[in-house]
Amino acid sequence: MRTNARGFSLIELTCTVFLLGVMAGIALPVAHTMERRARELELKRHLREMRRALDSYNHVIQVVPSAKQNATDEDWPEDLDILVEGLDLGLAKEVKVKFLRRIPKDPLTGENEWGKRSSKQDPDDTSWDSTHVFDVFSLAEGEALDGTKYSEW
Repeated sequence: MRTNARGFSLIELTCTVFLLGVMAGIALPVAHTMERRARELELKRHLREMRRALDSYNHVIQVVPSAKQNATDEDWPEDLDILVEGLDLGLAKEVKVKFLRRIPKDPLTGENEWGKRSSKQDPDDTSWDSTHVFDVFSLAEGEALDGTKYSEW
């Protein structure tokens, strides 16, 4: 005699657990790739922001003659800190132009350290000659999702 028992059979539970495992196995790599892509986009944004600040510094040096006396011979900042501290325009009233609020952190390394290059250096150089900052790049090791090295961005 059969009763009207309600519930799940062992086979139904096993199939459900198996399917959940397969879905989790697919979702985790996708989530990891999405997180990596987000960090790469943030890195690109930080590099663009710092390069724009370097270009703005160079533009001010070339346009404002009194600011030239407070700059290096190459019209580029001696270090990235000058972009945050500001450039004295050399006017009667002390006026400083700031180009960055802060030096952003590299989202891949978590540090405020960036690779620097002067205008006299080869584009492939990874060591800085300490004369002035013409370009910045990430010190992160490894390759991006598109196959390029982070230090080449």
